[in-house]
Amino acid sequence: MVQLIVGKKGKGKTKQLLDKVNSEIKVVSGSIVYLDKSTKHMYELNNKVRLVDVSQFMISSSDEFIGFVSGVISQDHDLQQMYFDSFLKIACLEGQDIEPIITKLEKLSASFEVDFILSISLDEEELPASLKDKIMVSL
Repeated sequence: MVQLIVGKKGKGKTKQLLDKVNSEIKVVSGSIVYLDKSTKHMYELNNKVRLVDVSQFMISSSDEFIGFVSGVISQDHDLQQMYFDSFLKIACLEGQDIEPIITKLEKLSASFEVDFILSISLDEEELPASLKDKIMVSL
């Protein structure tokens, strides 16, 4: 399953994401990975959540990002949830169509039973109609 937290920059998406991951860690039996563009939120995350600073891995395209996510999944057989903060930035999708990448994430989710929760700096109206049903929070 892919879920979206959407809203313009500065609306509080990261806080929503952090609150969700910190509450989920108490009920999830598997592991959780949080991908971000820096380690800025390290101390706001529960210590059981694995924080990955994507900027250290020289990812320069959305296909490389999907490969990176696949690599994380392949190394953790207990992985249950992945959180992506600043999704457009870490996935190299700023100003691009996000639909094909969301479709790939849906396929990964179905194949490996990993839920993806994404923070996206777009208003709900800016999203393609096919993605509207994936919105869990719109700010």
